[in-house]
Amino acid sequence: MKITALGANSAFATGTYGDVITLEDACEVALRVANSPEFKGASASEVMDEIKKRKQRRYRPLWQSTFLIEFDAPSKRGKDCYRLLIDAGGDVRHAMKGVGLTANDIDGVYISHPHSDHIGGMEYIGLTTIFNPFYTVAKKKWLGDQFIVDKLFLEQKCWPHPPDNAKPDLFIHRKVLEPLQRAIAPGLDTMQGVPYVSIKTYFDIHLVGKQEDGEVKTHLFPDGEGHWELTPLFAMHVISSSEEMASYGVSLQHSDEYNVLMPTDTQHMMPPQLAAHYKKANRIYMDCETSPFPSGVHPHISDLINNMDPDIQKKCLLYHYDELPEYPEGMFYGILKNGDSHSYPA
Repeated sequence: MKITALGANSAFATGTYGDVITLEDACEVALRVANSPEFKGASASEVMDEIKKRKQRRYRPLWQSTFLIEFDAPSKRGKDCYRLLIDAGGDVRHAMKGVGLTANDIDGVYISHPHSDHIGGMEYIGLTTIFNPFYTVAKKKWLGDQFIVDKLFLEQKCWPHPPDNAKPDLFIHRKVLEPLQRAIAPGLDTMQGVPYVSIKTYFDIHLVGKQEDGEVKTHLFPDGEGHWELTPLFAMHVISSSEEMASYGVSLQHSDEYNVLMPTDTQHMMPPQLAAHYKKANRIYMDCETSPFPSGVHPHISDLINNMDPDIQKKCLLYHYDELPEYPEGMFYGILKNGDSHSYPA
């Protein structure tokens, strides 16, 4: 299993702008300076003026709240790697493009909670995959030569939604599903000419965690010779005077007992029973604020430095910050930057 940090920055990070010119423009200016009589004896400022005429504004975004997990196992798409997103960021398109992927390369998504910086890419994933007739081999066979809208409309009684093997998986706790549906419904609940559309039209939904009948459901992901068991992990994220928002992180337990813990957005050790999971884990992806004004809904770097057990600190890969965290050398396992990858079992 390989985990890649597609986004490691704070929920409302915006990135920076800078002036650039293309390689072609730079070469053209260099050739003109070298060969053109008009530039003979030109000053540095005159050359700079010529360069400035060709400058472009480049945006360097900071993406957040998205991890990519790759399992060494056949995918829904018929490939040799199953790709799972942990949350979908504010806009996962650009984060995935940074590692050369699109929604059509993703097999499944896990959503921890319905804040916009974790679900912003869900409409993109749903719409992109449903309108791709080649998303899976099974989908192409089901569609034949028909357009998806015609297929859904003409066969509505037989196929209220595309078959499960024709759409990406959605792994989600039942208490997160309903607010997620409310949040993304305006973009997904309408399709030209099709009267019955819902989130099930776009995603093969797998409810994980404690069910209404009390059963706790997990999901097994094959990985090479072993497998990983995904179990949702309850943590408290936000508590207002009238409502609360839980975040369901994930515990990934390998068949050889190695454990990776991804609590997602959580207050520090809230509830305190989380400590047992932290002690059990071999590696922890730890949410971490660095703002001078702590929000109170994430662990702040000061919490992790002053209040976390040293044995747990050494397991933590920190992510989700404004400025990179500063801490005594060797205290934590490390800090994550966009694009960083780690393979497990380590």
